[in-house]
Amino acid sequence: MQLYRPVGLIELQRIYESRMHAFPPRLPEQPIFYPVLNFSYAAQIAREWNTKSHSFAGYVTEFVVDEAYIAQFERRVVGGRLHEELWVPAEQLAEFNQQIVGRIQVSAAYFGPQFRGYVPDRFGMRGRNAIEQFVLLVGMFDYSSMDLQGEITTNNLAVFLHYPFWKQHDFAAAEIAPDQKAGVLAAIETVWQGVSPDVPLPNAQ
Repeated sequence: MQLYRPVGLIELQRIYESRMHAFPPRLPEQPIFYPVLNFSYAAQIAREWNTKSHSFAGYVTEFVVDEAYIAQFERRVVGGRLHEELWVPAEQLAEFNQQIVGRIQVSAAYFGPQFRGYVPDRFGMRGRNAIEQFVLLVGMFDYSSMDLQGEITTNNLAVFLHYPFWKQHDFAAAEIAPDQKAGVLAAIETVWQGVSPDVPLPNAQ
């Protein structure tokens, strides 16, 4: 069965650290894990809720779980017919993760105006927000493909989390033209195939 889950920046970071195989454990005050049954509901939460709180980013993840296993969990409609979700007890999440077929994927991403993103503590991206990181990569693209590759390799987590934002954001204020932006994004995609071929960059517009 195809399921969806809206997540914020920190939860997506932890999913990435599992190589896109598992959702992180719930916090003590979160007794239920809530995957939802359709993309539209997940996108609504990611767009209208996640972008207004905490990291100001909302991502829609999608994944497949064995249908026979899913049948044991209660389905709840919380609002209109569109708002259908599963209630998975937190103590069963580790078992639930083992039933995920293939990898978790990112199918959409939304960002609020206050979005800063994940700020690394290494190499050129150290201390820089998501916009500043892309400006840095543009400069590297212009003068050193080796430095670009090294930065993406070292700070692959930031690249993964911010790639959808970089695709969506208008960098005119940083004097980066659309064709220049497209060239750097293409270079990132090429380098990424060598950095992490088993985990593709988010396919999120």
